[in-house]
Order: sequence, then C-alpha cells, then structure tokens
Amino acid sequence: MTDQTPIQRLLIANRGEIAVRIIKTAKRLGIHTIALYSDADARAMHVRQADEAWHLGPAPARESYLDTAKVLKIAREAGADAVHPGYGFLSENSDFASACAKLGLRFIGPGGAAIRAMGDKSGAKALMEAAGVPVLPGYHGADQDPDLLRDQASRIGFPLLIKAASGGGGKGMRRVEQIDEFDAALAAVKREALAAFGDDNVLLERYLARARHVEVQVFADTLGNALYLGDRDCSLQRRHQKVIEEAPAPDIAPALRRAMGEAAVAAARAIDYVGAGTIEFLLCGDAFFFMEMNTRLQVEHPVTEAVTGQDLVAWQLAVAEGRPLPLTQEDVVLSGHGVEARLYAEDVGAGFLPASGPIHWLHWPQGVRIDTGVAAGDAVSPYYDPMIAKLVAHGQSRAQAFARLADALAALSLGPLVHNGPLLLRLCEEPDVLAMAHHTQWSIPTESLATPDLAWPLATLWLASRTGPSPWQQAPGFRLGESRSLSAAVRIGEESRVLTLAGHGDRLTWQGETYPYALGTDHIRLQRAGRWLRCPVTPGADGAFVLQLDGRRIPFAADDHRHRHPGDHQVPGPQGAIAPMHGLVVALLVEAGQSVSRGQPLLVMEAMKMEHQVRAEQDGVIAELLCQVGQQISQGASLVRFQDATREGGEPASTEQERT
Repeated sequence: MTDQTPIQRLLIANRGEIAVRIIKTAKRLGIHTIALYSDADARAMHVRQADEAWHLGPAPARESYLDTAKVLKIAREAGADAVHPGYGFLSENSDFASACAKLGLRFIGPGGAAIRAMGDKSGAKALMEAAGVPVLPGYHGADQDPDLLRDQASRIGFPLLIKAASGGGGKGMRRVEQIDEFDAALAAVKREALAAFGDDNVLLERYLARARHVEVQVFADTLGNALYLGDRDCSLQRRHQKVIEEAPAPDIAPALRRAMGEAAVAAARAIDYVGAGTIEFLLCGDAFFFMEMNTRLQVEHPVTEAVTGQDLVAWQLAVAEGRPLPLTQEDVVLSGHGVEARLYAEDVGAGFLPASGPIHWLHWPQGVRIDTGVAAGDAVSPYYDPMIAKLVAHGQSRAQAFARLADALAALSLGPLVHNGPLLLRLCEEPDVLAMAHHTQWSIPTESLATPDLAWPLATLWLASRTGPSPWQQAPGFRLGESRSLSAAVRIGEESRVLTLAGHGDRLTWQGETYPYALGTDHIRLQRAGRWLRCPVTPGADGAFVLQLDGRRIPFAADDHRHRHPGDHQVPGPQGAIAPMHGLVVALLVEAGQSVSRGQPLLVMEAMKMEHQVRAEQDGVIAELLCQVGQQISQGASLVRFQDATREGGEPASTEQERT
C-alpha cells in the first residue's frame, strides 16, 4: 500500500516545458516545488518558476540531469518527499525508480519492476503475447549473434525495423529495405543503443506499410483500479519522431476503439502497473499490433487532457499518494477534438537539422494552450532536446481544432531562432492530413514550404501602405517622374530582404513583370496571368501581418535590422567539412590519406537525440582529421581537411540524420 500522506515537497528531476508544466499543477495543489538545473539552465524558466532550485552540474546531460547519484543527493538534502521525473532523462530508468523507493521517496510513476518489464522490448513482447495482446511478427530473442539476426531478418521479410531492445521515443531505430542493407543498419543501431541506453541488444519487427500509429492512455492506481482515457493518433511523423498528435484518433469504429482500450488495460494489468502509461499500437485496417509501452507521462498528454477535461499530472500525484483514480471507466467522457503541434528549433530545409541559439522576440498566439519552457530573452541550448513548445488546440470537431491550431501558428512570432513553425502550419492545412489520408510512412511535403516569390513585393506594398494612401507617395525611394520606386526591409519567416519595387499608380513591376493591383483595408487584389486574385491580409502579433497567397498563409513583418540568424556570419573552416551544429563526435568513418567521393559519409555526430552523418561536399583526399571520437564540437568547427584545396574557405558538409 502506498503512503497516503499528502506530498508536500516535490523534486522535479527534469527541465524545460515539462518541468514548467509539472510546477503549474503542483503549485495549484499547494505542493512546494524543487527544481534542478545545469550550468546551461541557470536562468531557465523552470528555475524561475519553482519555489527553490538546486544546481546539478555541467551542461552535458550525462553530468547533470542523468546523474542519478547527484539527483538523489539533492532530493535528500532538499527534504523532498517525492520525485517527478517528467519524460525523457530518468523517467524510464528502473534503477532510479527503485533507488527512490529505497530512500523513502515517492517516485511519480510505476515501480522499478514494471519499468524493467516494459523497458526490455523483447521481454515485453512475450508478456503481451501471454496477456492476449496482438504483437507484430518479429524476432525478440536474447541471442544477438549477427548471423542469426540476419537469418531472422530474412525469415521475417522486408521491409523491417531494427530497434534497440531498451529503446523508445524513436531512438535507436532503422528501417531496412533489403538484406544487403542489413549489416550496416544493425551496426548503426547497436552503436546508438549502447550510447543512449547502455545496452546494444536489438529486436527485429516487420515494417507495416501505410500503418497508423495509435496509442492508448492508461492509468492504474495502487488499489487495483485501471482504465483507459481514450486514444491518440500520432501518425504524423518524420524519422520516427512525432510532429502532430490528435485525440481521439479519427475514423475508428467504436468496437475497434473499445478493443484497443481493453487490450491496453490488459497490458497494464499484466505487469501490475501503477500510474500513467501509454500503450502504443500500429493500426492497419481493423487489425492492431502492440509496439511498446511508455512507462511515463507522454509528451502528447495535453491532447488527452483537452478532450477529457482532466489534469493527468494531478492524477499522477493522487496515485502516488495512494488515492483511488478520480474516475471509473464508465465516467470517462470525451468532448470534442484536440490537436497538438510540437514546435522545435530546427532547420526543416536542411533536413530537420536541430538548431540552438537566443530568442530575441517571442509572442504566443491566443486561443490555444501553450506548454513551453522559454520566453523572449531565453535561449535554446545545444545540449538538450530542441523542443521550444507545444501548441494545443481544442474544437468541437476535428476540422475546427485544426483550423484553430492553424490560426495560432499563423499568428506565432518567434525569432531569430530557426524553427519548424511554417511546416506545422503547412501540415494543419494539408489536404491529406485534413482528410486523414496520411500514415506513418506519409512523406511530409517540405518542398512546399518555400515562400512564394510574389509574397515579397506584396508584403512590401502592404507595409508601405500602412503610413499613407499610396505606397508610391512614400518618402523611401520616391522619385519624380512617371516611374517611381519604393524600398523596404521585409522579414518573412527567418529570411529578411531589402526590396526595391518599381511601379506607377495602380501597377507594380517585379522581376520584369507588371501587375495591376488594388489595396483594400484587409486585402490586396492583384492581376496575374489575366486573372484577379484576392489576397487577404490579417493582423498578426507585434505589428506583423499574415498574407494569404496561393493557398498559403505567410506571416511577414517589417525588419528592424536588429535581429540576425545565428548562422548569418558563420566563419568558414578549411576546405573539407565543418560542423553544421553543436554535437558530439561518435564515429569516424574515414582516415587520413583516404580518397573520398562527393556524398560519402565522413563521420557521425550526435546532437539533441539525433545522429547525423556528415558527408563530403566534393571528391577529394583526406589530408587530416581535425576531431576525434568523444569530442564535443561547436557549430562551425573544422572537422576534416582535404588535400589539394581548389576553393577558398569551406562549407558545411551535408548531413543525413536519424532520430537516435
């Protein structure tokens, strides 16, 4: 029986937006909150909002947030009576959960035995089969001989997934299309798994084409009660990492929904589970298969809160205090639809390369829930996951929820840090997504994110018109005569341009073409190819605007020249390759004197839970390796120098990344 005395002092063994989110509920319940911080987080939001904060150590997570001895020492010295691990870091560390129990600290989550049972992916599959939960065809055995694994792969068939047996969250995973790719993929997964989890065992699973990722939120208390709080669809992914999640999962028949929910509860009961957990399924038609259980609160839990009206962190704390679940299964009612978008600091156009740096301006939109750990003046660190925030919209229907989320993303103003906001907005308006025609293998249309070229002169016209009736009568760039010009500095997304337009009266000239136009109070009318277009313009945040053009919503603003992208003035290195981001060198794939060809992998870097292959930008011969395995590298640092340099300076090598 769990100690039923109320929790009074809660240590939050995490950082960022999840730490802030836990603090919010704990304070509402009158619980004293204790934060932890590394050198990189000394002035972070979770530190500012907690009742007290303790220093952990250096910025690298292994020396701070993942150091169990330091965390437990602070918990004792701070007088904590409970520890909430959030998600990531120590949340699924069975030894940490067990150590908390031995010290008399209530761990806000399941016990160490349950975490171990589901942390071993191979063992978890066997447990689920015994409990009658459908599982994917695959190999989950203890024998890890590479020859045996290759034979098992041939038996299972292709495509298949190689997955870290102790992994989760998309880390340590590779898709293999044919047998001759197997050995290289196996080596990569084993390396990633050993680095991330201290265990290089793998399992093999058949890869299902056009499958949906549907997960069920389960909860269990110490009194034998267990239930499910609906389900979520997490099929919008890139490289096995969720991008947008929604609840409830759409287009599922009631009988199938109930079957998945009951299977999820059976899975939790099979390991005597306590607390919040998520059972993840692959759904193909009317058939569903167990993938894994996340023995913690999920990143996407707010969409379940949106449709149930429940505070899942409050439920976690109640369960840890030995109290019964607040509802029975019959009491669970879902209302409307919730959609969550994960706002990341990343360069979508560069293959989702993670970004870091300061946030000089930030205005959150109204009408949606914002879970974040940053504010204007803060920075995204290169040492941790690059999530900036989660935006959650709720509506009476799925269409309404997506429309509200799209409105919020269009009104978002954040910079100069590069982020995936434009991609999220594009996905919220993507016909395949709105029609629920996507799946886990659906290709995210990043090529459609380029700003329509005509947006630049239209944005310039609109900004100029704000100070008078006719932009051609404004002082900047004005000259007498039939032809007049106008210059303005415009920012669209992370790009800024100083534009000069030529025109006269109700016509503008742009790139050799002349366009008749008319300015309204909330739109621009433009004649293009003999047809008049109406382009609405709506106010955004902080003096910004949103232009609708060719089915796209394009936020723009006047550029005051105070802000610059962190990479604008990057110093080039010697001819060869330079680091495209901060990270750790985990493997060198070439040696001095070796001839390489354009596109050939040179080395592997790890940054923000991702592994990146740094590739050669041209043919050449390696003159010198300027880094070594285990070395922490800063963005722009020289990594490899080529012989017979034919160009001055270097350029960032191309990268191919996988979520590790």
